Amino acid sequence: MDKFLIKGGKPLCGEVHISGAKNAAVAIIPAALLVEGECVIENIPDISDVDSILSMIQSLGAKVKKLDCNTVSIDATTLTCCTADPELAAKMRASYYLMGALIGRFGEAHVPPPGGCNFGTRPIDQHLKSFESLGCTIELDDTFVNIDAEALCGSDVYFDIVSVGATINAVLAATLAPGKTVLENCAKEPHVVDLANFLNSMGANIRGAGTDVIKINGVESLRGGTYSIIPDQIEAGTYMAAAAATRGDVLIKNIIPKHLDSITAKFVEMGVTVEEYDEEIRVKANDKPLKNIRVKTLPYPGFPTDLQPPMVVLLSTVNGVSVVTEGVWDSRFQYITELEKMGVKVSVNGTVATIEGGNPLKAASVCATDLRAGASMVIAALACNGETEISQLRHIDRGYEHIVDKLKALGADIERING
Repeated sequence: MDKFLIKGGKPLCGEVHISGAKNAAVAIIPAALLVEGECVIENIPDISDVDSILSMIQSLGAKVKKLDCNTVSIDATTLTCCTADPELAAKMRASYYLMGALIGRFGEAHVPPPGGCNFGTRPIDQHLKSFESLGCTIELDDTFVNIDAEALCGSDVYFDIVSVGATINAVLAATLAPGKTVLENCAKEPHVVDLANFLNSMGANIRGAGTDVIKINGVESLRGGTYSIIPDQIEAGTYMAAAAATRGDVLIKNIIPKHLDSITAKFVEMGVTVEEYDEEIRVKANDKPLKNIRVKTLPYPGFPTDLQPPMVVLLSTVNGVSVVTEGVWDSRFQYITELEKMGVKVSVNGTVATIEGGNPLKAASVCATDLRAGASMVIAALACNGETEISQLRHIDRGYEHIVDKLKALGADIERING
């Protein structure tokens, strides 16, 4: 089992290049199943979640060719199967995007419930509601969600809650559905917009992505083409937190500053120096004390839930009491037990974490419990003196490309060992 060995206590300094957005890639790759002809997708992150979703569409009959570690060619012309592999689907939550893609392509889909990180109830009722509104009939058995979409057609869909996954699945299903579809109370995340931009570049007619209402006029077919994925907002925010927690000075390159507005606002409130450029952001925290604050995670454009664990670690390095409220998932503080081994003092009451900051962090042996929790443990290890050992790296591998190389380039003492 691989482990990270991290000797902390060194400020991170230098430059880091942000990879393509994981959350966009795992939606756009299934969307390629709707396209007649070859899609070349650029700026794909080299992570295990991407490998998993590529394996899934290959198992369905798509031709997949990696042109380099960040570019992939997908030709789904030969697609013959509409039943997803249960073992592969269990590895990631985004496997459910095959539902929308397959019913749009075949009028039928058999996909297992999603896997991925486990931090609370993750119902797919809004996904299924949107499919039913578009004319599908659904049956559940012990293994699959079985969807019959022979009567697929445009319709009006109102989401009871804002859901990124349900919004994306409805867009996938409606792209080739005859007639007009209007989706209301949609998620506005950057990767929702990126998916719509990808589909439009292939010939779809989607308007309003990034707003509450998305309107889709179904088209008969999509053509092949080339598309480049947006930078990863969450990876950028993770390196921002690591720079601040180690009191470093880091230039973060290949980003879209607008996507980081809610994150930047909280860093500035803490007293971190943040300088924005066209496609770069500099985070500097080595020139003045930082302040304790309150944070609440919300759907975009609010503070991202995926950056809640790194933010908890950052706030633990700041004198005073900070409060983090989780406004998206009902049970995302399960990782706190591991951070407590490192001296982080946090009390959790439901969806509210109260952090008693300013206590020295300490090296320990910890286990990554999920993707973003794993990132928070890396940040804690970088910020404390001594050698920390982090296991269960498969979680971190799901979402962070070449993290060891990137951190080493910033001066971190980090090694990956087989132990």
